[in-house]
Amino acid sequence: MCILVQGQGDMIKKGYRPNDGGEDGKIWQYGLIISEMTLRRQSNPFAAPAKWIPWLWIGLGLLLGGLTSCNSRNAAGVGLAANAPTPTFMPTYQWINLQTPLPTFTPNITPTETQTPNPRPSPLPSPSPVTGNCLEAGGQITTGSLKTTLLPQSLEYRVYLPPCYQVDTERFYPVLYLIHGQSYNDDQWDRLGADETADRLIASSVIPPFIIVMPRDRIWTPPSDDKFGGVLVELLVPWIDAHYRTLPSRYFRAIGGLSRGASWSVHLGLRYWGVFGAVGAHSLPLFWTDMNNMDKLLDAIPLETMPRFYIDIGDHDLQTLIDSASWFASMLDQRGIPHEWHLNSGRHEEEYWQSHMEQYLRWYTEEW
Repeated sequence: MCILVQGQGDMIKKGYRPNDGGEDGKIWQYGLIISEMTLRRQSNPFAAPAKWIPWLWIGLGLLLGGLTSCNSRNAAGVGLAANAPTPTFMPTYQWINLQTPLPTFTPNITPTETQTPNPRPSPLPSPSPVTGNCLEAGGQITTGSLKTTLLPQSLEYRVYLPPCYQVDTERFYPVLYLIHGQSYNDDQWDRLGADETADRLIASSVIPPFIIVMPRDRIWTPPSDDKFGGVLVELLVPWIDAHYRTLPSRYFRAIGGLSRGASWSVHLGLRYWGVFGAVGAHSLPLFWTDMNNMDKLLDAIPLETMPRFYIDIGDHDLQTLIDSASWFASMLDQRGIPHEWHLNSGRHEEEYWQSHMEQYLRWYTEEW
């Protein structure tokens, strides 16, 4: 099942402002470098390395004595694996060390929980509704960090505790993990109003109370080099379950992210399907290794334990990102995997994600 929503609104603006790329005006995503120069499509042949890579290889071949042909795209490592699904687009260029062959990618498809989870548990009975000032006061944000040798610095995180968490001491809560975009930190979802939106919807009984965890990713490299994802699943999730009143089950645990954070949410949701029951991907650029291994990753998940998926992007985002998100939705379509696909009006910017915050939280919590 795929739901296509064509958004209408006033989000469209003139020009392109790469909000998710930091002060240098570049977006670094899923092993790609897309610069303002690329966006302007300048004709300088040295402005885009993909154009002079063939000449580089031809020159090297002549120096080595007689190399007569060169497939520039495959030589640069841009092609897909032989048995990989073929997307309908190709990125501009990759981080590639031309002197070192690409490593063989072996996905970790074993979740930390059992491969065949127990039947869906029933949530613990909720105490009597809490009345008084705690609902009006709203939730609270706490901060913390985990030290690990797997990361160069401690893993910092924020935790949103819903209204009445300190009062309703017999109640246990679902948990939503939200990952920020590249060049930002763990305060992004907080600044975008995730906590205020949750407070309002919880107080009006539109959604149930739940916990939000917002970890900080400091390294902008592919998952093979950035251990953030493994630390999140193997260390942070158990730590949160041990120190907060959570419902420690995949059915009551979701993961989502925006931009590079969406890359992470899909990456982790596919590999740790025994940990997360729902995956949200907002303005999704897939990691390159995930694209090459998508068939294998999806086929490894039993259909009865397949996570729910939500994919959305603005219609004025970068075309390569729109293609990436829609290609992933099409892969789910081919297998009949239930998901929601939304092409909304908007760009790759915080105003877009903020304007859809209520829609996001309603989806994450709809089965809780």
